[in-house]
Amino acid sequence: MAPTSYQSPSRGDKSDKTTYSQSAESNLSHSQTTVAKLLEGKGDAVFSVRPNDTIHSVVNTLKEKRIGAVLVTDQNGALQGILSERDIVRRMADTPGQTLPQSVEDLMTRDVKTCTPDDLLNEVLKTMTEGRFRHMPVLRDGHLCGVITIGDVVHFRLKELEYEALRMKQMIVG
Repeated sequence: MAPTSYQSPSRGDKSDKTTYSQSAESNLSHSQTTVAKLLEGKGDAVFSVRPNDTIHSVVNTLKEKRIGAVLVTDQNGALQGILSERDIVRRMADTPGQTLPQSVEDLMTRDVKTCTPDDLLNEVLKTMTEGRFRHMPVLRDGHLCGVITIGDVVHFRLKELEYEALRMKQMIVG
């Protein structure tokens, strides 16, 4: 015999509860996330060097700042190129013992792929993956306003997924 406090559910019991299901909008909401949204949390710090700096000074900067690449700018802050740890390691293999005194402009990538704050993260991630590079400068009206890495994008997306899972759990429990 059921306890007296138990009452089996009847048809109208849940009529005041809102149910939630996935929609195209909810499934694709993350694909609408912009670079600006990522930069809000990350910040806009940009570490740059000059074309005539030595690789030795860049290596020290990479080590001190614990970063994997630096942007190369002119005296006005205009983007001239990018130089990554990979670029340096490859040159060290080609010129063993002679790499550190070389200049940044001799190693830097001049044709830099960039994005804007309004670009969608999914598109930026696709470009980085297809181009096999991990750092992308962000330009607003032609001026540097940040750098994002593939790690930043992955980390941001994981946080979004955690938040979405928490919301779904709250909807189910609540």
